[in-house]
Amino acid sequence: MRLPEDFLERMRRLLGEEYDPWMESYGQDPAMGIRINPARLSKEEWERISPWEIKRVPWNAYGYYSERESRPAKDVFYYGGLYYVQEPSAMAPAAILKVKPGQKVLDLCAAPGGKSTELGARLLGKGLLVANDISASRAKALLKNLEMAGIGNVCVTAEEPKTLAKAFGEAFDKILVDAPCSGEGMFRKEPELVKSWTERGPEYYVPIQREILRQAVKMLKPGGELVYSTCTFSAEEDEETIDWILEKEPDMELLPIKLWEGASCGVDGKPVLRLFPHRVWGEGHFAALLRKKAGAGEEDEQKPEEKAGSDGERTERFRKGTNSRGMNSKGQTVMAGREAAVWLERESDFSDWEKLLSKPLDRERLFVQEGQIYVLPEGFDKSLRLRFLRTGLLVGSVKRGRFEPSQAMAMTLDKGAFARSFSMEREDERVIRYLKGEGLGLREQEQLSKGWVLVCVDRFPLGWAKSSGNGLKNKYYPGWRWQ
Repeated sequence: MRLPEDFLERMRRLLGEEYDPWMESYGQDPAMGIRINPARLSKEEWERISPWEIKRVPWNAYGYYSERESRPAKDVFYYGGLYYVQEPSAMAPAAILKVKPGQKVLDLCAAPGGKSTELGARLLGKGLLVANDISASRAKALLKNLEMAGIGNVCVTAEEPKTLAKAFGEAFDKILVDAPCSGEGMFRKEPELVKSWTERGPEYYVPIQREILRQAVKMLKPGGELVYSTCTFSAEEDEETIDWILEKEPDMELLPIKLWEGASCGVDGKPVLRLFPHRVWGEGHFAALLRKKAGAGEEDEQKPEEKAGSDGERTERFRKGTNSRGMNSKGQTVMAGREAAVWLERESDFSDWEKLLSKPLDRERLFVQEGQIYVLPEGFDKSLRLRFLRTGLLVGSVKRGRFEPSQAMAMTLDKGAFARSFSMEREDERVIRYLKGEGLGLREQEQLSKGWVLVCVDRFPLGWAKSSGNGLKNKYYPGWRWQ
C-alpha cells in the first residue's frame, strides 16, 4: 500500500518509536468480526450454537472475531438477526456509551447501522432510539439493518443536526456522534480511502465535526453522556476537537475511559481512547466520553417540551386537517391510539391476525397513516415535523380490507410469540429456499392450519408465509432475499 508521505510524517511524530511496528501492521490482514444481538440471544446461547470458532473481542461484551473464510453475511443466522457483521474496533464506541433499557438515545451519524443496532438492542425494547443520517439513501440502509435486528422502538430520520436540535431540545440521555472523518484508521481495511484522503484531508472534516458535535450537545440532557468517535488518527479531528467543545461548552466535562490491554490514551495523556492496529487486533479508532453537568440549562426561560405545548395541543396539531373518519384532504387515513384500533377492527381482518400474538399490541401507541400500521415508541411526539423514514415499529398494512404483517414485525418475534409458527433447523435445505423467495412443501407431521405463518430458523424469525395446509406460500420481503 502506498501511503501519502505527509500522512506518514505525521504518524512518525505521533507514534515515535512505535512507528515501525505500526507500519509493519499494514502487511497483515485486517481483522473481521461479528457482534451478536443481545435482544435476540445471550452470549452463552451463541457460544453453544455458533457454527464457527469462538474468540471474543475484549472491548465489547457481545463482540467476536470471525475468520475470513466463514462468510458470516452468507449464513442463515445473519438473516435471522442474530448478529451484525462489524469491524472489531468499531464495536468500542457503543460499548463505552453503556445504554440502558428505558433511556432516550440518539445516534446522530448512524448509517449504515453498526453502532445503532447495538444501541437499540441494548434498550431491550424499552425507551427510544433516534437513528439519524443526513443522507436519505444511506438512512434506508440503516433502516433495513435496524429492522433485521428486530428493533421496533426506533425512529429513523434524515435531517441536519441543527434541525434535530431545534425539534428535540435537551431530550436525550445518551448520544453517539460517530463523526464523518478522514478515515486514516481504515486505510488497511479500505485502501480506496487513501485517494479520498489526498482530496479531502483532516482540514476538510474538522469544521463539519465541530458543527455536528455542537448541535449534539444541545440535545443532551443535563447529566446525560455523549461519545464522540472517529476512525482516524488525526489529532485535529480527535483530541483538538474535544478541547474545542470543552472550551465552547463549559457545561460539558470529559470523563475517563477505562482502557484495556493494547488500548492507548490520547495525545498528552488525555483520558480518551485510541486504538492502533499494531497494538490491538482491529483497525484505528478514537473515542471520547463527555457528560453534561447536572443542573446545566436550568436558567433557561422555557424548556423545549414547554415550547412544544401540552399533550392536548400536540395532539390537536397532529389531528388538524382530518375529518371525523380520520381522513385528510387526500383521502388518506390518519389515526392514532384507540381510534386507530377501532378503525382496524372495522375496516380489516387485523384482529384475526393479532389474536395469534402471545402479547397484544399497545392500543394507546397504535398509529395508522395511508393504510400503514405502526406502534409508536413510548413518549413519541406525533406533532414533530421531521423527515422520518420510520416512526416506531411498522406492524403491517391494510389493502382492500386485508391485513398483511410486515417483515419488520416478523423480526421482533420468535417462535413462541406467534401461535402459528413453522421452525426449521439451520441445516434444512428449505431455509435457503425460503430466503430465496420460493414456496415450501410441508411434511405430514408439519401441516398447519390456513393463514399467516411465522417462519423461523431454529427459534429465530425469518419472515412470513401463508399456509395452505400442506404448503407455504412465500411472503419473505423481496428486498432482503438471498442472492
